[in-house]
Amino acid sequence: MSSTMRAVDIKTGKGAATALYITDIPKPNPSKGEAIVKIKAFGLNRMDLLQRNGQYPVPPQAPKTLGVEFSGTVESLGEGCKDGFKVGDEVFGLAYGGAYAEFIAVSTHMLLHKPHHLSWDEAAGVPETWITATQAMYLVGSFEKGKSILWHAGASSVSISGIQLSKIGGASKIYVTAGSQEKIDFCVKELGATAGFNYKTQNWSEEILKATDGKGVDVVVDFVGANYFQGNLDVAARDGTIVHLGAMSGIKLPNGVDIGAFIRKRITFVGSSLRSRDLDYQGKLRDTLETYLPQFEDGTFKIYVYKVFPWEKIIEAHEELEKNTSQGKIICTIS
Repeated sequence: MSSTMRAVDIKTGKGAATALYITDIPKPNPSKGEAIVKIKAFGLNRMDLLQRNGQYPVPPQAPKTLGVEFSGTVESLGEGCKDGFKVGDEVFGLAYGGAYAEFIAVSTHMLLHKPHHLSWDEAAGVPETWITATQAMYLVGSFEKGKSILWHAGASSVSISGIQLSKIGGASKIYVTAGSQEKIDFCVKELGATAGFNYKTQNWSEEILKATDGKGVDVVVDFVGANYFQGNLDVAARDGTIVHLGAMSGIKLPNGVDIGAFIRKRITFVGSSLRSRDLDYQGKLRDTLETYLPQFEDGTFKIYVYKVFPWEKIIEAHEELEKNTSQGKIICTIS
């Protein structure tokens, strides 16, 4: 058996999408409680773009190879695996890194059996997005039935999952922001959001306050950061929670930000990430994801794959993600 495998690497360690290339690296060996999975497909996430550019705090236990979600087959098992997997099982899962490769070493507690009705492409796009949306809503945002919620970047993969979770979870209202009418129509007509607002052509915070008769929303989930900070404070309801998951617009606040709403409306602002969490925390979310599998099968929850690229076109795949035009996951397949 070969001691090397093919994987995506970055010329000079960081750079633009054009710095990505496929090369040979050492094949991983399983540690205690780990499986080696032969990867069929992997999902792209915005953290991959940041990591590629040297702007993401990679956890110390992560390999330098990009990618956290994948689907494939179990090739071998290390000692002490207790989660009921065997060689040959079709699986999908979440890892600290290393998914842009032919093989990955991953804790078996972060694997799930792939349902037969899901394709390799679909399964690879589930773990990071659905677990992140669940974490943001429930563990961090303290969402409960009857609360209203705002998902920024409404057509992003996490928000697509979040809108569906909000609907089944009994949200009173589900609002989204997006950068085109096409994306808003997708969120409202296809996913079931209450209403959407175009951040390019509308003052979304003013429009949401109008739509809620000045009350605002109970939970705000934001990936944008600095440019939305004031707007989020404005639209958060009394005793509301703002969940901060990203900073696509930067980390430095503009001059003139009014933080009075923190006290006036008793707002809770919580920053969070998933990748830096320990295995026990991630494992509990993985267990929650497993309870969703029947709803994937009966169509209650839908997986939206926007485009699929062979991994030999990893440069084009990253460039596609950078366009911010996708409605769903971008997936790469390994033949």
